Amino acid sequence: MARRLISPATACQGCGLVKAGFLGMVSPLHYQRLPPASSKRGSSGNNYSSFCTNLTKEGSHWTRTIPKPSLSLRSSNSLSQRTSCSVATEPPPAATEGPEMDLPKEIFLKDYKKPDYFFDTVDLEFQLGDEKTIVTSKIGVSPGNEVGTISPLALHGRDLKLLSVKVNGTELKSDEYTVDPRHLTILTPPAGVFTLEIVTEIYPQLNTSLEGLYRSTGNFCTQCEAEGFRKITYFQDRPDVMAKYTCRIEGDKALYPVLLSNGNLIKQGDLEGGKHYALWEDPFKKPCYLFALVAGQLECREDSFVTCSGRKVTLRIWTPAQDLPKTSHAMYSLKEAMKWDEEVFGLEYDLDLFNIVVVPDFNMGAMENKSLNVFQSRLVLASPEAATDGDYAAILGVIGHEYFHNWTGNRVTCRDWFQLTLKEGLTVFRDQEFSSDLGCRTVKRIADVSKLRSYQFPQDAGPMAHPIRPHSYIKGAEVVRMYKTMFGASGFRKGMDLYFQRHDGQAVTCEDFYAAMCDANNTQLPNFLQWYSQAGTPTVKVSSSYNESSKTFSLKFSQEIPPTPGQPLKEPMFIPVAVGLVDSTGKDMPLTTIYSDGMLQTLSNDGQPIFTTVLQFKKKEEEFVFNNVSERPVPSLLRVYSAPIRLDSDLTESDLYFLLANDSDEFNRWEAGQVLARKLMLSLVADFQQQKTLALNPKFVDGLRAILRSTILDKEFIAKAITLPGQGEIMDMMPVADPDAVHAVRTFIKKELAIQLKDDLLAAVSSNRSSEAYTFNHDSVARRALKNTCLAYLVSLNEPDVTELALNEYNSATNMTEQFAALAALSQNPGQVRDDALLDFYNKWQYDYLVVSKWFALQATSDIPGNVANVQKLLAHPAFDMRNPNKVYSLIGGFCGSPVSFHAKDGSGYKFLGEVVLQLDKINPQVASRMVSAFSRWRRYDETRQALAKAQLEMIIAANGLSENVYEIALKSLAA
Repeated sequence: MARRLISPATACQGCGLVKAGFLGMVSPLHYQRLPPASSKRGSSGNNYSSFCTNLTKEGSHWTRTIPKPSLSLRSSNSLSQRTSCSVATEPPPAATEGPEMDLPKEIFLKDYKKPDYFFDTVDLEFQLGDEKTIVTSKIGVSPGNEVGTISPLALHGRDLKLLSVKVNGTELKSDEYTVDPRHLTILTPPAGVFTLEIVTEIYPQLNTSLEGLYRSTGNFCTQCEAEGFRKITYFQDRPDVMAKYTCRIEGDKALYPVLLSNGNLIKQGDLEGGKHYALWEDPFKKPCYLFALVAGQLECREDSFVTCSGRKVTLRIWTPAQDLPKTSHAMYSLKEAMKWDEEVFGLEYDLDLFNIVVVPDFNMGAMENKSLNVFQSRLVLASPEAATDGDYAAILGVIGHEYFHNWTGNRVTCRDWFQLTLKEGLTVFRDQEFSSDLGCRTVKRIADVSKLRSYQFPQDAGPMAHPIRPHSYIKGAEVVRMYKTMFGASGFRKGMDLYFQRHDGQAVTCEDFYAAMCDANNTQLPNFLQWYSQAGTPTVKVSSSYNESSKTFSLKFSQEIPPTPGQPLKEPMFIPVAVGLVDSTGKDMPLTTIYSDGMLQTLSNDGQPIFTTVLQFKKKEEEFVFNNVSERPVPSLLRVYSAPIRLDSDLTESDLYFLLANDSDEFNRWEAGQVLARKLMLSLVADFQQQKTLALNPKFVDGLRAILRSTILDKEFIAKAITLPGQGEIMDMMPVADPDAVHAVRTFIKKELAIQLKDDLLAAVSSNRSSEAYTFNHDSVARRALKNTCLAYLVSLNEPDVTELALNEYNSATNMTEQFAALAALSQNPGQVRDDALLDFYNKWQYDYLVVSKWFALQATSDIPGNVANVQKLLAHPAFDMRNPNKVYSLIGGFCGSPVSFHAKDGSGYKFLGEVVLQLDKINPQVASRMVSAFSRWRRYDETRQALAKAQLEMIIAANGLSENVYEIALKSLAA
C-alpha cells in the first residue's frame, strides 16, 4: 500500500505531527505515506494490540454501526461546493448506538500458528445496489492441520448481515454455526476438501470508514488492507491465506458502466432490467487484502508497454471524465517504473492488463491491489497550472511504489502483519532508488533522511516506539538499504534473485529475506536481525586520534540504544559506517589497510584506489585503525547516511566548516551544514530563554553565502543546504521542548540571513526566473527550488520592496509551483497583503479540490499569532468536509504540524484537536487515530502544557463508544 497519504502541508512527526514548512508544499519531497499512527505492540516488538489495529495500512477495528457526527462541520451551501470539487461521500447515516468497545487484545509473534484451513479458490459475486449490496462467496477449503484432526473454522466478519451459509451445497442449520459481531464459526466442518458458500448483505453507501466496500462520489470502491475484507464477507482475513480468485460484478449499466476487479477480464455482457455484468479472473494466488473492486462512471487513458520478453501490456488509468487530461504524468511514471524494474531487478510484469483507478475519498495514498491499483486523487492527477513540482515528484514515486509491489508484496507477501516491513520497507527502498535514478540522487537522499529524522526518530523516542517489525516504512527502507551498503549493488541483486526464486507465491517472514541475502552472498551478518526486534534509534559516539610517528589514524566507536517501552535493556546493533578521510587540501585520501578486532584488512578494488570504505561496527565499543595516513585527516563519517542512527562525533566547528566546503560526499556536505545549524539554533534557544541578546555567528553566514554563490553545486542541493532545520528537529534535541523559543530563534536566524545575504538572494531569484513552458525535469525543478527558497527568505523581512517582488512573482507565475511558493512566502507575514493574496488564490482555484487542499494546508501550518481561531473558522468553510481524508490531513493534520500553534500556551490547540478527534472518530476511526497521535509526546513539554494535553487525552479516553483505534493510541500516550 502506498506510503504517501500526506496533506500538501505535510504529515506527522513520528506519532506527532511536524511542520515541513512551505517547501513541503512546493518542492519534490517525495512524500512518504503518513507515518504510523500506531502504538508499539508489546514489550519487545513481538506482540501488539488487537493484531492489526492501527497498522499504517491500519486494520481498523471500530465497534458500532457508523453513527452520525455529533456536530455538523459543513455549512448549508457546502453541497454545491463539494459537487464542483468532485469530492463527495454519501450522506451520513442516522445516529445509532453501538456496542461497547472491546479493549485491544495483545497478540504475540511467538504465538503465531498456521491456519487450520487453507482456501484454494475464492469465487465472489457482487450484486451492487443503491440501498444494499449482496455478496456471495464460494470458497474451496482444504485442511491445514494433521489428517484426522477437525477444528472449527473461524471466519472474521464486521458489520455484515448473514443471509445464508452452505457447506457442499447444503445450507447449515442454526446449531451448526455461531455468529457474533466479529466472527462466523463453522463448528464441525467436513474432513478433507469441501466447498463453503456464504451470502451476506452489506451497505456501502453508509460506510464512511472507507474500509471494505464503500461508495464515494457515486462510485463503488474497496480498501481491504489490512482488515477491510472482513467488512465485505466472512473470511479468514489474514495474509497467509492465499487463493486464486474470480469476481463477478453485477450492477446498473447506466450508473456503473465500468466494472473492474483483479486480473483478466474473462467475460462481460448485458442483463435484464438495464443491468450488466463483468467476470474477472486473477491467475495468481493472493491474500484477501489484495482484493479490489471498482464500479462507476469512469473514463480511461489507455497506453501500452512492451515487456523485455516482448509481451504487450495494456495500461489504463481510470478517472472521472473531467480529470482525464491530468493523468498524462501518471502514465509516464507507470511506464518508467515498469522499464526500471526490468532493468534494475529483472522483474517483468506478469499479466496483460494493468489498471489504476483514481478516487477522491481514500484513507491511504494508494493501494497495490493485484493489477488494479487504487489511488487517492492527488497522487495521480497533475497539470502544470494546478500541481507543484512536489506533486509531480510524489506521483512519480508513488506510482512506482505501487507498481513495484507487484513482486515485493503481491507475488511474495508477508506471512502475518508482524512482517509488514518485509514488503513495505523493501518497496519503499525500491521506490527511493527509482526516484533517485530519475532525479538527483543526493537531493533524494537528503529528503529521505530528513523524513526519517522528522517522523521516525521522534517516534523511536516516544511511547509508540517499536522495532521495524511489526511495521515500519521509512526505517524499514533504511534497513533494506544497509544490505545494499554491505553487499554492494551486485550482491544485493543476487540476494533479491534468490529471494524470488525461493519464495514466489508464498507468504514469508523477515528472516526469509535475511537468509536469502546472506546465502546469496555466502556470508553472515552477526546481530543484524536486532534491527527487526529492537526499538529505538542507536546513538553512535565517535572519537578520533592521529599518531604522527606511525602514520595511523584511529576511530573509536561506541553505541547506545536508549530504553523504550517494554525494552529497558538493548543488545549492540550491526551498524555499517561508511567512512572517508579528507586531507588538508580537501581531497579524499586513498585507504589501504584497516586494523580492527585483531585483524588487518587490506582494501583493494582491482588496483584502483579506494576512498570510501564501510566499517562493520558490531560491538558495544570498537576501534578501527587506518594505516599509511600521511597527515591528520578530517573524517567524513556515515557517508550517504549508511545507517539510521544518531551520530555524535568529536568533529570541531572548524572541521564541520571544512567538510561543508570540501567533502566529496555531497550528503555529508549538507549534513555538516545541518549539524552547524542545529548547534547554532540550540545555543541561541538557550540565550533566548535566558533573555540574552541574539547574535548570528558570522562564520555560519559566510558558509551559507559560499554555498549560495556556488556555480558548481546542483541548484536543488543549494536550496536544501541553505534551508534551516525544522522546529520539530530542534525541539527533539531539547530536554524540555520549548516551541515558542525555537520558533523565535528560527525566525530570528531566517531574518538575519535574509538581511546579510539579501543581494545574493535577490540575484538568485532573478537569475532563476524562466519564461519557458513548464517541464518536469531535474534542471527545471532545481531552478525553481532555489528561486522559491530564496524568495521565502527575502519575504520574511516584511519590507515593501521584497513584498512587491513576491506579489509580482505570484501574479506572473505560469505554473503552480511558483505561484504557490510566492503565496506561501507572502503568507508568512500577517496583514492585509496576506489576507488579499489568500482570498485571491481561493477565488482562482475554488473549483479544483486538490488545489483547495493546498490552500487549507498553507493556512493550517501557519505560525501567525492566533491561528487556532483561524483554523477553527476553516472547519466551517464550504470547501471543507470532515469525511474526506485528504481535507482532514490538510487542515487538521497541517495544524498539528505547526508547533507554535498546536502547542499554544493557553492549551487552545490541544482543546481544538481533542474535540475534532471525537467528532472524526464517529466518521472515520482510522483517520482519527492518526490525528490523536499528535498528543503522543505530551510529556516532552513544560508542566503547564503537559497538564493541558493530558486533560484532552483523558477527555478522549472517557468518551462513550470510542473506537479501538483512537482508544489504544490515547491510552498508551497517556500512560507514557
